[in-house]
Formats: sequence, structure tokens, C-alpha cells
Amino acid sequence: MDANPTLDQLQVFLAVAETGSFSAAARQINRAQSVVSYTIANLEAQLEVTLFERGAARQPRLTEAGRALIADARRLVADLQALRARARSINQGLEAEITLALSSLIPSDVVVAELRAFRDRFANVTLNLSIGELGMVMEAVTSGRADIGLGGALLQPDNRLVAERIGHSYMVPVASADHPLARLGRPLTLADVREEVQLVVTDTSGLTSGRDFNVLSYRTWRVGDVHSKRLLTLGGLGWGGLPAPLIADDLRAGRLVILPLEAYEQGQYPLYAISRVASPPGPAGRWLIERFQAQLSSCPDHGEFVGALGGTPPAEKRRAAE
Repeated sequence: MDANPTLDQLQVFLAVAETGSFSAAARQINRAQSVVSYTIANLEAQLEVTLFERGAARQPRLTEAGRALIADARRLVADLQALRARARSINQGLEAEITLALSSLIPSDVVVAELRAFRDRFANVTLNLSIGELGMVMEAVTSGRADIGLGGALLQPDNRLVAERIGHSYMVPVASADHPLARLGRPLTLADVREEVQLVVTDTSGLTSGRDFNVLSYRTWRVGDVHSKRLLTLGGLGWGGLPAPLIADDLRAGRLVILPLEAYEQGQYPLYAISRVASPPGPAGRWLIERFQAQLSSCPDHGEFVGALGGTPPAEKRRAAE
């Protein structure tokens, strides 16, 4: 029987491909460079292909065969890590501690209700909580700083992560009732909003660096979180998109008004529970995800939300977030 590649060989293969050199891979995985070279040579012999182009004057580069096989290597390593993690979870039982990263798009009343229920059910499980914007949730889980993330869609594919859809949300363009845009009394065009200050949340994670979502104005003020954005919007300092659940009371009280701006994409976008393949949630974490899913999957859709406020829902568009 032909010998199969080992987990160690695949991990070394990925380390060399990701770092770009045998020496950098050796430092990353704390091995001698000669061991890394020997491991790659054995793997190539077993697979009967050359994985890297080698030359004295340049760093090793993936061959065509190497590029074709690297996705399979990542998948196999992830599957084996998931097997090991599941076995650890079975052996260890209930988690002693959970670190949870939450997007500010999750309605605050849902957060409070479900974390209160979690405290009552799992009194001995320590909970560490962080709340942020845009890429923070994904970055926190990917880096291992959080066990579970609850927030928007993945910003980029990552085989190390598992994403489960748990509900939806949507942004609506709003301004204070006395803002110039709110007083126009007609559907707004791009020309109407171009010169008005738009309030925009900055992604401190860096995952969306150089990318803006639903930014239509030439003049922008950037803030670090959605709650600061809401306060500035209430103060009449600009217009912008805000999560519908966050501003429902402001809209009902007339402090904010929805702007009839067709150019602003207002379609629903999904919310996900994100975890690492190598560290799946234990019993307490799984219970928490299912509780949030039960709440968020029953949220009203965009048309129902606007209709409940006495407005006319705009035509549905693709999902977007600012």
C-alpha cells in the first residue's frame, strides 16, 4: 500500500507556500530548515509531483501542480484539525470560558436578553465580550482572540472558519428631522446628497481597507462605531445609513426620518455565527448560537419594518452595509 501524506507534511507544505521560503517556514513552525526541506522532498516523492520551483538565486515558488494541490492540502488539514477539536470537546465537556465578538448590528435588546439567559443557565462559564464594527468580528475569530463571532457576512473566504447563518439585518439611510435633506419633501437624487456630509463608520480591523460601502457623498465624516454615528446623526451633523433595529425608536418618535434615496442600497444582508474549524463551539457556545439564531431569524424583513413605521418600502436591492 502506498504511504499517504501525513498531517505534518501537509502543514509544512502550507507553511512554505504561505511564508514564501523554506527558512521563513522553519522559523514559523520552529523546525530546522534542513528538516523542512527534507519533509517537502518526501512529500513530493509520495505524490510524484514537484511542488516548488527551487533556484539558488530566488525563493521557492509553487509549481502548477503545487498551486493545484494547495487547496486540497488546506481542506485536509482543516478536516483533521476539526476531528481533533471535536474529540477534545467530547473529552472536556462544558467550556470554562467563552470569548464572544459581537457586531453592533445585532440588536441591543436581543443581546441583553440572550446574555442574561446565558448567565442564568451557565453560571460557572466565564464570558468575555467585545463589540465592534465591520471586519472586527471576523478578525477576532480568525486571530483566536474570540471563540465565536456574531455579525455580518465574511469579508473574504477563509477555510479556517465556519459560518452559520443566524438571521438578517439591513441599513436604512436616515437624517435628523430638521436636516436639509429631510426637509426637501421629495425623492432624493445623488445630486442632492453629494455635497451633504455623510457619516461613515471606519473599519478598525483593516480588512476593508480602501473599500467603502454605500458612500455616496463627496464630503464624509468618519467615526469609530455605529453608536457614535447615531448620536451625530441625531444632532443633525450629517446623514448616513444606520441599522434598522438600532433606530426604530428614533424613527417612531420622529427624531430621525428615513431618506427616500433610491441610490442607497437597502436590501437585507445576512448575519452569521462565525467560529474556527479547529475550535468548534462547545455545549455552552452552541447553546448561545442557537438562542441568537432563534431571535434573529424571526426579525421583520425590510418591507415589514418600513411598513410598520408608516412608510413605503423601496424596491429590494442587493445587500449592502456602511
